[in-house]
Amino acid sequence: MAEIAGEKANIVQAIKSYGKQLFGFIRSRVPTNEDAEDILQDVWYQLSNQSSPEEIDSVSGWLYRVAKNKITDKYRKKKENSLEDFFTDDDEGLNIAEIFLADENNPDTKELQQLFWETLFEALDELPQNQRDVFILNELEDKTLQQIANMKNENIKTIISRKRYAVLHLRKRLEDLYNEFINY
Repeated sequence: MAEIAGEKANIVQAIKSYGKQLFGFIRSRVPTNEDAEDILQDVWYQLSNQSSPEEIDSVSGWLYRVAKNKITDKYRKKKENSLEDFFTDDDEGLNIAEIFLADENNPDTKELQQLFWETLFEALDELPQNQRDVFILNELEDKTLQQIANMKNENIKTIISRKRYAVLHLRKRLEDLYNEFINY
């Protein structure tokens, strides 16, 4: 039992010693604070799952290497995990998500917003409950994937997979509406 307490103390010490600098390192390489927080949580999670963290020769080197690998993994996924990416057209600076969430007095915009939300919730209802829950918690309630994994007592990879399947379904389902809006 004393061994486990010692391991937890080592992890807590690593978080205190390297947390801010590691977050800064990650944040400078990813587009949002949320992405940086998710990656940092993955790094701490991986450290906590090490069978013998005290055997790591250079904790800082290990942490930065893991962070760099997590950042690389994130870019390799081709941004499939965010519905917002589907609604952003960087070439023309058009962000449909902002338009749908805007409070406009224009009746056409309100009608389109209503149609969007109805279609989104219909598509969400088509998903299996576990995928729907992960999507809603992450995208609408701003919970990180790690927070959801902890809440559901599930492996983070399972949560990521559920989110991915939900986003793929929603993209397919909302594609016609997106195209209609672009041509509007």
